[in-house]
Amino acid sequence: MERLVEAVRRSDPDEVRALLEDGADPDTLADGLPVLCLAVAAYDTDVADALLQAGADPLRPLPDGSTPLTRAVDGGSHLLTHALATSRIPLPAPARAELLARARRWSERGAEAELRRITGLTGPVERIRVVDDEIGWWCEQLTLGPVTVRDEHRAILTSMEVLYGVRTPFDELVARALAHPDRDHVVWSDVVFTLGRRLDEETWQWTRDLLNHPDRLHRLLAAEILLFLILGDPLKGGDPFWERGRELVPWAEQEEDPEVLTALLNAMTHDSAPEIEAVGLSHLTHPDPRVRAQVPDTLERSEDGRAQVTPEGLTAVLTLAGDEDPGVREAACRWLGHYRGSEPEVGDALAALTRDERQEIRIDAVSGLAHRDDPRCVEAEHRIGPRDPELPFDERLMDVWRYQRRREAAGG
Repeated sequence: MERLVEAVRRSDPDEVRALLEDGADPDTLADGLPVLCLAVAAYDTDVADALLQAGADPLRPLPDGSTPLTRAVDGGSHLLTHALATSRIPLPAPARAELLARARRWSERGAEAELRRITGLTGPVERIRVVDDEIGWWCEQLTLGPVTVRDEHRAILTSMEVLYGVRTPFDELVARALAHPDRDHVVWSDVVFTLGRRLDEETWQWTRDLLNHPDRLHRLLAAEILLFLILGDPLKGGDPFWERGRELVPWAEQEEDPEVLTALLNAMTHDSAPEIEAVGLSHLTHPDPRVRAQVPDTLERSEDGRAQVTPEGLTAVLTLAGDEDPGVREAACRWLGHYRGSEPEVGDALAALTRDERQEIRIDAVSGLAHRDDPRCVEAEHRIGPRDPELPFDERLMDVWRYQRRREAAGG
């Protein structure tokens, strides 16, 4: 059992699983507490998952009256709370009620104020930014004396309300997101995801009306939610707003904040209405490269089930392929690489981009040439250069080989 405790302490999920498979007790105690509490305190989701899968009890009563689940809530870990709360299905009603009540208390009082209340300390709070490399969101971790918490309580409350069928008012969810005014913060992201899955007309109208708000953060939040509403729910199916991006044209025409405008254009690109192309073309020379990078995807529309682009639209993308900003060039290159028109200038632009300073652009350009059956892809492949061995394998690197096999098959 001591080996399991040590494996949990050094955060080794593979060793933990191996020991559990060999018969170790998932509720083994360490200093009077089950090892699941060690994983919760360390914000170690992988080890916690291994223990839970082996039968560790998230509701085990602890000497201080808490449970591993309530400790996860107090610690402000969104992912850990979800893992512990869903390891038993269904969670008993009293446990659900306590979970929601704790999460709401932390959310309403704020992480720092509640941290000071439970510690009784008045000194400075140590703060660090914690980034989830896999998901991409971040949170703030606060430490005061012996207690450490993360400021994800509003995300815990939001996701648990959804899990238990609570429809939180729209304005309340907006207020939670704006309490963490960064689109990469876990709370902001969770609110966007939650409202973006409410595929009803009421949510669409409320969100669209939020674009009229004088505060840019309100408009930014609205634009991000609208993107999710347009994309629909890929798990349950249904995308009732797929062709409603055209309704956002008036706001995209008047929006002056580049970040909000970028998000709006991104939402609109999933609608093929012809008026969206005019909006895209109007921003061809926008001073912010984030906006210019969205332009290519506004220019393609669908007719009779086939992708179409106007001559003006194609000229615009070819112009952006020579933009001074590498992000804009990459967006244009990616678009050209997927374009299947026969215009020779498209191949010429891709061939030029195979000499770009950015490797991602060179890969996209070579891949685009290969898909066009342009023989220049063979010579250009050598310009890609060696890939970082730490990066996952990129399927685009096989496109020249596939082109050569097609040529061989045609010749044979």
